Amino acid sequence: MEWNTRVTELLGINYPIVQGGLAYLAYADLAAAVSEAGGLGQITAMSLESPESLRAEIRKVKSKTSKPFGVNFAIGQHGRPYEHLLDVAIEEEVKVVSVTGGNPAPFFDYLKNTNMKKLVLVAAKRQAVKAESLGADAVMVVGQEGGGHLGRDDVGTIVLVPQVVDAVKIPVIASGGIGDGRGWMAAHALGAEGIEMGTRFIATQECIHATEEYKNALLTTNETGTVVIKRSIGAPARALSNEWTEQILRLEEKHARFEELKEFISGEANKRFIHDGESNHGFGWAGQVTGMIEDIPTVQELITRMVHQAEQIRSEWI
Repeated sequence: MEWNTRVTELLGINYPIVQGGLAYLAYADLAAAVSEAGGLGQITAMSLESPESLRAEIRKVKSKTSKPFGVNFAIGQHGRPYEHLLDVAIEEEVKVVSVTGGNPAPFFDYLKNTNMKKLVLVAAKRQAVKAESLGADAVMVVGQEGGGHLGRDDVGTIVLVPQVVDAVKIPVIASGGIGDGRGWMAAHALGAEGIEMGTRFIATQECIHATEEYKNALLTTNETGTVVIKRSIGAPARALSNEWTEQILRLEEKHARFEELKEFISGEANKRFIHDGESNHGFGWAGQVTGMIEDIPTVQELITRMVHQAEQIRSEWI
């Protein structure tokens, strides 16, 4: 079956499946595997230490696939400069960039003389409308089921996506709670023209920076095994429930200030869990889709399975 949508045409990909930015995890091996399998893989720029580190990751992806891929910029990370990294993406002629958090206006201004396709992750209809007005080529809409940083309104994907579809003219990519062909087809039924997946791509063989402990946690955690932290500081984010996140929640219940929370919610605490396997001395982002993860396939196996499942559903609709 053909899978042409405005998303596949915009990004030059076979299937309208986008891999999430995945802080400290979305590097060349995973990005290349997703792109080679027909989706859009992405590198996480803001998790890298230097422009040359990003350049090395971009060139590694190019050595593994000739297909399009993107670079994600989580610009909401405490105001950290990103222009030097964006320069590298421009110099290396990356075709797609995506923006997470923060105001995309200055980011878009920086790209005004390029032909890069610009995706923006949003968690509310008003954010989608704003992104479109600023020049976004598509919006990725994440519902409260998703892993990592979410919106403040606690609106689920199945309610949020059609509202955004009705509010903007650019393509909408659904995110949050999607991990198989059924979720993919549900997103299309809601009016989306593609999907983004984060948590499900962590539980793949090519996500080599995630420890076996992290992947096994995704396998064994059910849909109720995640919690939302950082709500008290206005930056809600969903993570696997463990002793560390329980400490965070207790501090938040006591109205702890950011300075008191900082060491618990830091990137270092995140890396201790996902890179070093210190399961109770850090945290790992994860969405409620953990309840649907039953294996650790290759990216190709996962996407092939999803396509087969989606084609079965489409044939039944027809």
